[in-house]
Amino acid sequence: MPEQFKFAAIGLDHRHIFGMAKGMIAAGCRFASFWTEGEPQPLAGFQRRFPDVPRVDDVRRILEDTSIPLVLIAVPPHERADLAIEAMRHGKDIMLDKPGCITLEELERIRRVVAKTGRIWSVDFSERFEVPAVTKAAEIVRAGRIGEVLQTIGLGPHRLNAHLRPDWFFDERRYGGILGDIGTHQIDQFLYFTGKETARIAHSAIGNFNNPDRPGFQDFGELNLHAGRAQAYIRLDWYTPDALPNWGDGRLFILGTEGYVELRKYVDINGRPGENHLFLVNGQDNEYVDCREADLPYFVNLARDVRDRTETACAQAHTFSVTELAIKAQQQAERRGYLKET
Repeated sequence: MPEQFKFAAIGLDHRHIFGMAKGMIAAGCRFASFWTEGEPQPLAGFQRRFPDVPRVDDVRRILEDTSIPLVLIAVPPHERADLAIEAMRHGKDIMLDKPGCITLEELERIRRVVAKTGRIWSVDFSERFEVPAVTKAAEIVRAGRIGEVLQTIGLGPHRLNAHLRPDWFFDERRYGGILGDIGTHQIDQFLYFTGKETARIAHSAIGNFNNPDRPGFQDFGELNLHAGRAQAYIRLDWYTPDALPNWGDGRLFILGTEGYVELRKYVDINGRPGENHLFLVNGQDNEYVDCREADLPYFVNLARDVRDRTETACAQAHTFSVTELAIKAQQQAERRGYLKET
């Protein structure tokens, strides 16, 4: 396979496809083509960003093109498992928007196909892979500057923008629920920073407190995880107020035995401008770190994995474990507020 290889996109149903494609282009790969059904809301923005990428009229033109080894998938969540399986059976490696799938039955089928085909099934956990501050935090933790990690607290607030959302976004059976969907980001970071392979779900809850006209939608979720000496608290919501200049004040706290790190990933309210703010406190240091220039190794590593059949971007077992925990947390969750039973 040549050093620079081609990739294609299937489905433009979520704006995360922008970052997925941008990352692979930055890694030196060539965006060959895309297919999407109909005219999803992100299509116009996609074509502004990638005006030279041709649209094909049949998804089979991508699946059957042997010169394309990697496919990016951002169809609605309930369609991702079947499409990824079909693509892997056509010899493609896969990068998906999260969630990679939304049921345990889908996940089991994916495991079997990965084992049989040897293909890569990777999920772009963008709140880690696309955030330079997380790269810097990992350097600090790996260097032992806060000691043993005992807890992560992950806060994932989002702006609803209900008028821009497709129907599937409000249907738990199609988007996977708040823990099964955006909960994957925080579960990924807990396992990553603690070095754990999996965790026990101590508590999970989901609720609808502000959208009574959409009883199938969850606007709040929380989750506690436990693994060895480490634990996590995760809070997710769709309550970002309009005055905030971006989609959400995503924050991550990493508590160690000798210090702690706080990440203000996307905004420092009434503080420093821009994104990727990190604060470190330990026995010797009390400092602010501007992380905007830190690397984003996931995409370069994934390109290498596709070429060399290695596993450097993200361990396949880790991606499976994150997905399984998110699905189980969603299934076990206490249901609150206006939320209807499924």
